[in-house]
Amino acid sequence: MKRTLLIALCLVTLVLLGPATSLRADEGMWTYDNLPLDQLRERYGFVPTPEWLDHLRLSSVRVGGSSGSFVSSDGLLMTNMHVALGYVQSLSGPDADYVTNGFYAPTRQAELTAPNLEVTVLISMEQVTGRVQVAAQGLLEADALRARQAEIASIEKESLDATGLLSSVVSLYNGGEYWLYRQRRYTDVRLVFAPENQAAFFGGDTDNFTYPRYCLDVAFFRIYDDGAPIETPNYLTIKPEGPDPGDLVFVSGHPGSTDRLFTYDQLEYQRDVRYPVYLDYFETYRGLVREYAAGGDERARRVQRQLLGIENTLKAMSGEYRGLTDVELMRRLEEADADFRDRIAGSRRPDDYTAAFEAIARATGHAADSFAQRVYRGFVGSGLTTTAGIIVRYVTEVEKPDADRLPGYHDSELEGLRFQILSSAPVYPDLEAHVVTGFLEKSREVLGANDPWVASVLDGETPAAVASRLLEQTRLTDVEFRRSLIEGGRSAVASSDDPLIVAARELDPQRRRDQQWYRDEVESVLTDAGETLATARFDLFGRTIYPDATGTLRISFGTVSGYPMNGARAPHETTLYGLFDRAIGFGNAGDHALPQRYWDRRDDLDLSTPANFVTTADIIGGNSGSPVVNGDGALVGLIFDGNIESLVGRYAYEAERARSVAVHPGYILEALDVLYDAGPLAEELTGNR
Repeated sequence: MKRTLLIALCLVTLVLLGPATSLRADEGMWTYDNLPLDQLRERYGFVPTPEWLDHLRLSSVRVGGSSGSFVSSDGLLMTNMHVALGYVQSLSGPDADYVTNGFYAPTRQAELTAPNLEVTVLISMEQVTGRVQVAAQGLLEADALRARQAEIASIEKESLDATGLLSSVVSLYNGGEYWLYRQRRYTDVRLVFAPENQAAFFGGDTDNFTYPRYCLDVAFFRIYDDGAPIETPNYLTIKPEGPDPGDLVFVSGHPGSTDRLFTYDQLEYQRDVRYPVYLDYFETYRGLVREYAAGGDERARRVQRQLLGIENTLKAMSGEYRGLTDVELMRRLEEADADFRDRIAGSRRPDDYTAAFEAIARATGHAADSFAQRVYRGFVGSGLTTTAGIIVRYVTEVEKPDADRLPGYHDSELEGLRFQILSSAPVYPDLEAHVVTGFLEKSREVLGANDPWVASVLDGETPAAVASRLLEQTRLTDVEFRRSLIEGGRSAVASSDDPLIVAARELDPQRRRDQQWYRDEVESVLTDAGETLATARFDLFGRTIYPDATGTLRISFGTVSGYPMNGARAPHETTLYGLFDRAIGFGNAGDHALPQRYWDRRDDLDLSTPANFVTTADIIGGNSGSPVVNGDGALVGLIFDGNIESLVGRYAYEAERARSVAVHPGYILEALDVLYDAGPLAEELTGNR
């Protein structure tokens, strides 16, 4: 691991030193407006055309907080089963457990509507940097943040009114650029196919973030509008043969978050404050959910998605934390930071740039002092209390002029907010009460009984009594009750005696004060200083660098390639032979048990079919469900994971051993045809129907 991290740090340093170094590796999660075409030409002899890029962009979709793609002209959407898992679980019940048993709709009429799933497609992008930055010129940091937010709200509202499209201004390069992204939004999303979770997540947490892998981590939905499947002229055609070793491939998706442009002070904050608190937090969360799951099969079914997400987060964060605790890595990161400071000392605004570093250090200190409060001042694990808080704020904020509202409550965001509030997804108050009880105890332990939030919430009661009163007596489980509150406005919320609404009303003033302090003392400073340092980078390197991931659509590239591992070499792909071998090697038990249909139809399968493969394309969480395409724009894979060596990728890209892991299209088609009797779906994918 140390050798991996040394390589990673060398690459980070090289990125800081200048644009020519971008040719050294397949690094970067690039925006569609700024793909490094010269690098692609020189390294691979391939330059995608504007038409090629437009087609891939319009074929790519955001699925909840992850990724997917259109794969037929009739609105068929492909993503991962682990992305779909929560929605599949919400469609399940004690008598129809689609997570355990899988699901396939042989007809359109049999497709099931996912009640809480939202899908968006990026239609257009427009740079609005000048307009946002001018609005903040000459203002102190807190006032500048408010001015930026007001101008962003104005831009979004103008766009929404003019186009009807979901309009969001996104910040790139830590405020160096602002872009208006217009997206088409769909909420009638219906489940077509999901395999058993045992097949999709074969190997379970043991194999998670490892390689070789053998997962059928795929699911299909169909998008409807006005009761009929939408027409999708931009979709990806599957190539059953998949990629060859050494092939150039592209990944189009929505990577969630990277911090590769952080200063060294910010990295120390991550290492010394954020990770220790969060790792303890998620360990507590996992323990509480496991306790609940131990109460019976139905309880275990309810929390399957939740527990998987917690364990995935713990493993990912542990890998990131190990990177930041490597002494040699941090030494080299500090040297890279010092080199950047030396370079800007000789630039056109040395005093401004140096002041920005100092401001970030001060703001990071403030963030560290308040981090535990920001984590534990809240009803962790409860969607109902979150909904109550949103409703209380919603009825207050919508009465204000759009520019004066809190972030999240602007006109351009209200449709999505109402969709969230009025979701018909199942809610389990006993689960929420169990988790909230545990976290109220944890909050009292971490913050102390005299903490204002803890004292206000408990007010002489036990954590269990508070959780039971709030969550087992609330009417917020009823969608129509929630609707009556937001449609009744402030008077309906003010007069409500629902215990959760009452608690949210009482806690909201303190929550507003805490959030306002953070915006004024931390967020505004980091935004202002981040914008200044972005200018410094542009002065030195132009736009030859890529922005940190922000959940927005990105494109990365690389080759299909194995890598050195444990003194040997991991292959570029695995096969169904290996799948059965691994299942047998673990006694076909636990996480390595295959669904019975695999054994019943093993003789019908072509066991030489590739299962999974790896590429050097740069990804991170949020890329799950991203399509992998070749130079012809054909679909040759489906991203579902990274290997353990890639976890430091939040802070640095490691070329030699970090890999993205994808499902091979051959496995998808073979499984549909042979295992799931889903020939019509396979034919729709291959265009043979």
